[in-house]
Amino acid sequence: MTTTTAVPVTAKRVGPLTALQQTMTLAWRSLVQIKHNPWELLDLSIQPIMFLLLFTYVFGGAISGSTGDYLQFALPGLLVQNALFYTLSTAIGLNTDITKGVFDRLRSLPIARTAPLSGRVVADTFKQVWAFALLVGFGMILGFRVQTSVAGLLGALALLVVVALAMSWMSVLIGLKASSPEKVQMIAFSTMMPLTFTSSALVRPDTFPGWLKTWSDLNPVTHLADAIRGLLIGGAGDVTRSALVSLIWAAGFAVVFAPLAIRAFRSRV
Repeated sequence: MTTTTAVPVTAKRVGPLTALQQTMTLAWRSLVQIKHNPWELLDLSIQPIMFLLLFTYVFGGAISGSTGDYLQFALPGLLVQNALFYTLSTAIGLNTDITKGVFDRLRSLPIARTAPLSGRVVADTFKQVWAFALLVGFGMILGFRVQTSVAGLLGALALLVVVALAMSWMSVLIGLKASSPEKVQMIAFSTMMPLTFTSSALVRPDTFPGWLKTWSDLNPVTHLADAIRGLLIGGAGDVTRSALVSLIWAAGFAVVFAPLAIRAFRSRV
C-alpha cells in the first residue's frame, strides 16, 4: 500500500516595496497603451479644450458680459469639471479590462492582487496632470492669467489631484459593479453632471433659487472650485477654508468608497 504525504504549498506574499514596483509597472502599461490607442490621448486633450472654447465664446458674453472676464472666472471651474469627469475614464477602463478578461490574465501572475487596480488609478493620476497642464496652457493662449504665483499654481494642481483621486474611488466602485462600460458611463455621468453644474464651477451661485443655492453651498464641487479659483487668481474668499473643506470631503469619499471598491474588486477578480 502506497501512502502519499501532502506537501503544503505556501503562497509567497508580496512585500510592500515589490507591490509598489508592480503597481508602477502596470501604471506604465496603461500609459504605454496610449501609443497603440492615440484616440485616448485625443479624447483626453480635445474634450477639455472644446469645453473651454464653448463655454468661453458661447456663454461667456451672456454670463459675464465679456469673454475675457468669463475666461478668468470659468477656467478654474473647468479644471475641476474636467478632473471629475475624467474619473469616469478610470471606471470605464477598469470595467473594460475586467469584461475582456485582462484581469484574469494578470491574476495568474505572481503579483500583488491589488496591483492592477492601483496601477490603473496611478496612471490616470498622471493623465490628470497632463490635462491640467494642457487646459491651463491653452487658457493662457486665449488670455487667461495666473494672478497669484507659481506656488499657487502648483498648490491648485496638488489639491485638484488629491480630491480627484479620492473621488475616483466612487467611479471605481461603479466600474466594478456595472455589467458593461456603457452602463458605467451612464451611471457615473448621471452622478457627476448634477454635482458640477449645481456648483460655483461655471456660474456664480448668487443667481440660483434659494433652495438650489443652499445645496450649492454644501456641494463639494463648489468648495473645490472656489479653492482652485482662489489659488490661481485670488479674490475668491477664504481660500484656506475652501481648501480644507475640499480635503475633508476628499477624506470622506476615500473612507467611504475605497474599502467598498477594494472589496468589490476582490470579489469580482
